[in-house]
Amino acid sequence: MSAAICVEGLTKKYKDVIAVNDISFNVQQGHCFGLLGPNGAGKTTTIEIMEGIIAANAGSVVYQNINNQSKAVDHNISQQIGIQFQHTALQDFLTVKETLNLFASFYQHALAQDKIIDLCDLSEFLNRDNRLLSGGQRQRLLLALALINDPEIIFLDEPTTGLDPHARRNFWQLIKNIKAQNKTVILTTHYMDEAEQLCDDIVIMDQGKIIESGTPQQLLNKHFNDVFIYLPQQQVPSTLVEKNKWLLSAGRVEITTQNVEHTLAMLMEQKVSLSGLHVKSPNLDDLFLHLTGHSLRDS
Repeated sequence: MSAAICVEGLTKKYKDVIAVNDISFNVQQGHCFGLLGPNGAGKTTTIEIMEGIIAANAGSVVYQNINNQSKAVDHNISQQIGIQFQHTALQDFLTVKETLNLFASFYQHALAQDKIIDLCDLSEFLNRDNRLLSGGQRQRLLLALALINDPEIIFLDEPTTGLDPHARRNFWQLIKNIKAQNKTVILTTHYMDEAEQLCDDIVIMDQGKIIESGTPQQLLNKHFNDVFIYLPQQQVPSTLVEKNKWLLSAGRVEITTQNVEHTLAMLMEQKVSLSGLHVKSPNLDDLFLHLTGHSLRDS
């Protein structure tokens, strides 16, 4: 599989602060690529350099053999990519349909309006004023605007922030539909379940550097051999907790084990009630906590 974007030796400095510190990675064609990191990690700066919004101090970003550090190709890049910013102001007193028409006029080639309406599920509110859109409807419109030039590469910056769980899952399905067309998606998100659902590859940044990269499953297999078992604290004798050095958190006992059956058999031998038992495999949230010392949502 060929790379859609190659990032090499990217560095960005602001006075005495190194926001991005000599990072390199490839984004594969047709993949959803997740860029994860706490606030201040450098991911937003990295994305803005990749989008051609700001210039790097060193390094390069190559789009299918077109280098976006060259001023001569900036216009070509802007025509080839789509961007959904985290915060975008929509024109008041325009309907969704009028907004689509306006943004389509900015590009040499625009996707047929019927197709974009169907792809982003806009038909139910097509004639509604932008000011009257719900959070989920607004995000679907912003996604449509990012796709209106039929780009091969789409940047989505925190696209589901503030949405309720149902709206988030509906949005995930839209992204999966886009990816099914062999489009390349670059995603930043604070939701680990979102990254697990959508991303083929992820890069985790902290303090301007890449601290880990790979597929979600590769990274989980690399860093974890254990499974987590949770039980209500009142059901587990404190002597047993102290003897095994199990953790106490939010009224629960957290047990890590490589052999669930053996651990459950031991608990039953100790007459521990298994009522309220919860067994969980490590996920990306656990990985992020393991690598950075805090959860991504708390950062």
